[in-house]
Amino acid sequence: MPTNEPVHIDARGMKCPWPALRAARTMREAAVMTIEADDPIAGRELQALARQRGWSFEALGTQHFQLRRHDLAE
Repeated sequence: MPTNEPVHIDARGMKCPWPALRAARTMREAAVMTIEADDPIAGRELQALARQRGWSFEALGTQHFQLRRHDLAE
């Protein structure tokens, strides 16, 4: 059962595509997640993943991002 509680992933130190893969796996069971990722291209990859899946993407900082599924976030 998907949860509406925000899930946090610490992907610092992981090189892409690992942060995006962790995000995709987490979003199977979460409506909202935040992720910290310090790979320079992680933000672009997470944004592309969100666009592809129909999720919203928000950069909360240079290494902190939020993904949200609208079908489960209500």
